[in-house]
Amino acid sequence: MEQFIIRVYGLVVNEKNEVLLSDEFVLDTKMTKFPGGGLEFGEGLIDGLKREFEEECNGQQIENIRHFYTTDFYQKALFFEDAQLISVYYLADLKQPLEFKVSEKAFDFKIDAGETQSFRWRKIKDLKEDDITFPIDKFVLNKLKATFNE
Repeated sequence: MEQFIIRVYGLVVNEKNEVLLSDEFVLDTKMTKFPGGGLEFGEGLIDGLKREFEEECNGQQIENIRHFYTTDFYQKALFFEDAQLISVYYLADLKQPLEFKVSEKAFDFKIDAGETQSFRWRKIKDLKEDDITFPIDKFVLNKLKATFNE
């Protein structure tokens, strides 16, 4: 069955021009991406983004949410047959206080202990496409670099 998969992501950039990254282990795959995930049927994009941050980031609230980019080219979904991926990215700020741990290193979790996600800041100017896992995220990284003059 042909279908659309809609995903929504938050681009959180701090005062040091660092972007928040999510390192994850899902479906037997290590991945580095922007925080966010799948839109659930019946919810709006911003509601979905808020839910994703609350679920992934220990109840973290976000604010000042503004549209950044929506996929405008065909992208086959990686984990699903006969599915097209549409990704929507929003710039957002974290409400204080911070409700989740931010690590200094990539993949700072123990899979054998049931942990599958960690977060870290990376300077936008230092990030390369190879540091990010998914094709649309790589494309968005370049738009982010252009926007923040990195």
